[in-house]
Amino acid sequence: MKRLAKKKTKIDGFDVINNIILILFAVVVFYPFWDLLLTSFSNPVETTSLGLHLWISEWRIDSYQYALSDPVVGYAYINTILRTVIGTILAIIMTIMAPYPLSKRLLPGRSIITIYFLITMFFSGGLIPFYLLIRSLKLINSFWVMVIPSMLSVYNVVILRNYMMNIDKTLEESAFMDGAGYITTLVNIVIPVSKPVIATIILWTAVGHWNEWFHAMIFIRDEKKTVLQVIFRRMLLFLKTESEQLMELSLEKERQIIGATVRAAITMITIGPIILVYPFLQKYFIKGIMVGSLKG
Repeated sequence: MKRLAKKKTKIDGFDVINNIILILFAVVVFYPFWDLLLTSFSNPVETTSLGLHLWISEWRIDSYQYALSDPVVGYAYINTILRTVIGTILAIIMTIMAPYPLSKRLLPGRSIITIYFLITMFFSGGLIPFYLLIRSLKLINSFWVMVIPSMLSVYNVVILRNYMMNIDKTLEESAFMDGAGYITTLVNIVIPVSKPVIATIILWTAVGHWNEWFHAMIFIRDEKKTVLQVIFRRMLLFLKTESEQLMELSLEKERQIIGATVRAAITMITIGPIILVYPFLQKYFIKGIMVGSLKG
């Protein structure tokens, strides 16, 4: 009984230490985000002061007002949301359709097709041929120029292909014996079993579409068709090069908008939707990466 009590005490002590370490780690990870939030709502005096900021004396929305002052921001926000949703849906459909046949060892020319896919990961035509291709497809200043070129990621195809190759073959064989075809098997068996990897790819694709600005900057001419990141990038460049021309909300020095608070506000606005989506996919994230990366 004494030995059991000692053993129980050691286990409890380990749990306490382990919990303390995890709590400290969580605080270290969470604090930069909290500091960014405080900076976005603080006044310049508190922002420029040194020290650990756990709270601010005055909450202000001046930086958010400046960040949202551009009338194009509303259009850009809608375009970014549409681009992320539509682009992610189309990308995940293509990503599922490509690796499923490549996971079949009896597919004729499977190795050649796989090598053809992999070559595109290491070689590209460059920016000028890409621009000429987009122009020949008449996608300049079109919403679809931000969606179609990124509909298929070979990296994601390889991840999902390797996962599908490790699915128990008896599941598909039983479906074939019941009269199911390849499409029915894919929809009713393979996709549900591959949910962790698919959820991970959805997260990667959505974050990529949300943060991507280069295609919009090059190919979009109408500002009402551009995305949020292009508008905010222009604001940040303006803050960096012409900070003396910033709009003032008051004549008092401590009421002026400064670059640090606006940058923090812009960051909070841009990462907000992704932070809301991430918790719903986080439980699949690690499992999807680890299992999908197995060599097939």
